[in-house]
This record gives sequence, C-alpha cells and structure tokens, in this order.
Amino acid sequence: MEQCVHCLEDQYSNTEHTRCLQRHVSFLAYEDPLGMTLACMSLCFSALTALVLGAFVKYNDTPIVKANNRILSYILLISITICFLCSLLFIGHPHIVTCILQQTTFGVFFTVAVSTVLAKTITVVLAFKLTTPGKKMRGMLVSGAPKFVIPICTMVQFILCGIWLVTSPPFIDTDTHSEHGQIIIVCNKGSVIAFHFVLGYLGSLALGSFTVAFLARNLPDRFNEAKFLTFSMLVFCSVWVTFLPVYHSTKGKVMVAVEVFSILASSAGLLGCIFVPKCYVILIRPDLNSLQKFRDRSLY
Repeated sequence: MEQCVHCLEDQYSNTEHTRCLQRHVSFLAYEDPLGMTLACMSLCFSALTALVLGAFVKYNDTPIVKANNRILSYILLISITICFLCSLLFIGHPHIVTCILQQTTFGVFFTVAVSTVLAKTITVVLAFKLTTPGKKMRGMLVSGAPKFVIPICTMVQFILCGIWLVTSPPFIDTDTHSEHGQIIIVCNKGSVIAFHFVLGYLGSLALGSFTVAFLARNLPDRFNEAKFLTFSMLVFCSVWVTFLPVYHSTKGKVMVAVEVFSILASSAGLLGCIFVPKCYVILIRPDLNSLQKFRDRSLY
C-alpha cells in the first residue's frame, strides 16, 4: 500500500487491486442488439414514409390530397424520411464528421418538419378566413405566404447551428466512468448551451404549431386536418419534454440510445398522426375520397 499507483485512463484495476487491465472500447454499434434494433426501426420507418409519399404522388389529384396542400405534404414527408435516417448517424463508431452532422442534421430537418406543420396549419386557418369579407387574407393565401414560414424558420435554425459550430463544435470524447472496465466513445456536444438553444427553438416552433392548430381544430370541414396537426404536435412536444430529464439522467451508450429513440418516436408521431388517417381514406376507403362525398358532408 505504500507503493500504490493509479492505472492509466485506458486501464482499470483487477478485483484484487494488484495489477492494471486494459479497458475495452465500447460504443453504440450496429452489432449490438440495441443498436441493431434502433437501426432497423430507422430503416423500416423511413421506408414506410417513402411508401406514404408514393401513395400521395400516385393519388395527387384526389380531393383529400388536394385539400391538404400537396406541396407542403410532400415537403413534410421528405423531411420526416430524412429525420428517420439521421438517427443512423448516432449509431456506429463516432467520427468527427458524424459528430458534427448528428446535431446539425437533426436540428435543421426537424425544424423543416415542424415549420411545415406550422405552414399547413396557417394555410388551414387562412382558407377558412376566406369566407369572411376582405382581400388581405385571400391575397396571403393565393400568394403562398404560408410557405415562406419554412425557409424563414429553417434559416434561423441554420444560424443557431452555425454559431454552435463556430464557437464550440461537437467533438469525440471518451467516458471511462459509466461502465467498469470499458472506454465508451461518445460525441461530446461541445456547447451544452447551444444544444439547448437548438432544442428550445425547435420546441418553441412546435408549441406555436400546436397552439395555432388547437385554435383551428373545430373548423368545419371533412378534410380539415387541424385536429390531426394538433395531436401530432402534442405527441411531438410530449416526447421531447420527456427526453430532457431522461437524457440528463443517463450516461454512455444509453444516453445515445435515448436520443435516437426520441428522434424515432417524434418522427413516427408526425407520420402516424398526420398521414395515417389520410392513407386510410386513400387506400382503404376510396369511396370517401370523392368530391361528391365532400359536397354532401359540407352541405349536411
């Protein structure tokens, strides 16, 4: 005990504390059951989203697709597909490029998705405002003003991510304390404040979309999707509100898995709440997807 020495960072002591052993390098790999499960979920959900996009393109002239703004629906489906695929950046051996792409891709494309939901909600509100006198609302809708919400909101997120990368970008880090006998390679987020700014901005967009959709949820129309948008934003906000305390209470590979699961769950919430009811009408009940049914229901 008079000659006790500390083991190196990449080593740990045996149970008898008589010699140092080499630590095993660990990360959330594709070969791990957890990593493989998350990767399969990501690929399956992205393929499912691509099929939904294909269905919308094939039936693009039907009333339900037209009524819910085809262009915004296409943008939303493409952004959700990329959101599912960006979770693959969190799996596998971390590199400096993947560490940077993880957060920027996640932040930017989720912003595109949420701002598209906001644009769709504003479009619904403006469409019903056309029934009241006034040319201002009509001009905003005809000129496609709600679509400008997407590039404006995305540009703000671009600026936040740019400041993050310039001041304190993510980097590769090692964790030797979470699991005994292992060195866990993780992507350190660099500036925690910038990370929370990106999440906070995304959360404020989601909260704004939820508020507008909630106010428009009772507007009368067979193809009014405000209720679906409201529920999708409720699921989205619930996932990320739950994510923060769970994320900060975990370490190592589990912390990465929690973030990946939150990305998949929130993306699946957007896909399921907004597009599953439409796909049901398009594919299962095509008799409801007709202009005559729409007119009968509106008259009723």
